[in-house]
Amino acid sequence: MSLTNTKTWSRVLVPVLLLCCVSYYCSHFFLQSSEGAFSKALCDSWNISQKWERLNFNVSRNAQLFLKLEDFFWRRYLSTFALPYGVKGSELFLVKALAAMPSYDMPETIKHLLCKTCMVVGNGFAIKNTSLGSSINKYDIVIRLNDAPVRGYEADVGNKTTMRLFYPESASYNPSIHNDPDTLMVLVPFKQQDVRWLKEILYNEKRIRKGFWKPPPEIWLGKTSHIRILDPYFLQQTASRLLRLPLNTPPKTNQIPAHPTTGILAIYVALNYCDVIHIAGFGYPESKDLKHPIHYYGYDTMKSMKNSYHNLSHEVKALKRLEDSGAVVYLHPHS
Repeated sequence: MSLTNTKTWSRVLVPVLLLCCVSYYCSHFFLQSSEGAFSKALCDSWNISQKWERLNFNVSRNAQLFLKLEDFFWRRYLSTFALPYGVKGSELFLVKALAAMPSYDMPETIKHLLCKTCMVVGNGFAIKNTSLGSSINKYDIVIRLNDAPVRGYEADVGNKTTMRLFYPESASYNPSIHNDPDTLMVLVPFKQQDVRWLKEILYNEKRIRKGFWKPPPEIWLGKTSHIRILDPYFLQQTASRLLRLPLNTPPKTNQIPAHPTTGILAIYVALNYCDVIHIAGFGYPESKDLKHPIHYYGYDTMKSMKNSYHNLSHEVKALKRLEDSGAVVYLHPHS
């Protein structure tokens, strides 16, 4: 190519490249500004103090959500409960797992927000065909549950994920498929085997499969820097204060213990950390048809909820109390 042609192409390409760069940064700035304006509008329009006074849960709205290694060197974490409501009997597994994790906090960009807007996305069928995706993406914090997919469902559920609550049986072997690169993967330990599984993953030890109702992934590609362990205190408080469930099953009875679902737990976590909490994808179909789907994805039906370890009637009543108090707001019509 001649020198003349090179100069000609340079005159054409340089302005085009500059225009592209300016357009990118302007659009990025506009997106951030619009999300900031959205959060401010929610915070300004919501009479936060009145809503929270009605709850009477004594929540802090800025709690330390995750276990830290240093917690186990203070007496305040001596627990009378075993998992899922305390750490008794699981301390050694927890200490080893936490020792391999470089961080125990929320990202700095979130910690320093003056008002945190949160969206808890349930996995229920109610969110299907709502076209809420773009609205969900505007919240400061988007919490998702278990292995609920995002790809292919963005129009209804969005694609932003700040943190995902899961347990081993609900873990997807490759979290990067349906999460952002910086999503926090938050383990909810329901039993000692759950913590042991995480320890084996972190140290690449031999996997012990016994003790799970469904085989968890033997290979899990979660980033160590993005793993957190939810403090069992929040599950205990969800059960006792929000759902009003007994924490101990009477001995020598056939009574099945009832534990909170990951969804109602996520809402209680949000109540302890966020200023504004909106939810979507919660509620079970009123239909008595046991073949009715219960999720916006997959093939599980109402039949699969029979004989579960969850007291759904308690959860329905608790959600109604939260909604009536104004503590949470649904983004879509619900039963």
